Amino acid sequence: MASAFDVPGLRRARFARRVPATLAALAGPRHGTVSLPLHLAWSGLREFDLDQPRLRMSYYRIVLGEAMHDDLVEYLNRDLLVPMWPTLRTLISRDIRDVWESAFNELAPSARTAA
Repeated sequence: MASAFDVPGLRRARFARRVPATLAALAGPRHGTVSLPLHLAWSGLREFDLDQPRLRMSYYRIVLGEAMHDDLVEYLNRDLLVPMWPTLRTLISRDIRDVWESAFNELAPSARTAA
């Protein structure tokens, strides 16, 4: 159990509650322009062309950092997330990275070295 002073543990627990049961549950868009709602993209750019690699990476960073469970399922796509993960994992917080890699073996660094 995390103590009141275990801020990283509390953040990880918050992110862990949001994660879907499987990566297959991530059935969001794969192509085209997507507009994120204000509760996700509250500062700056809200529309992202998923066919543009830089915009797609920014979109995934925002969604992973801000989204609740239902948002993750609605806005992320497993077939985009998995190949992006080696780069994306370097752009998100350690807490988010640790939670997702612990929840999904497919994203763990050992899964990439074994492939």
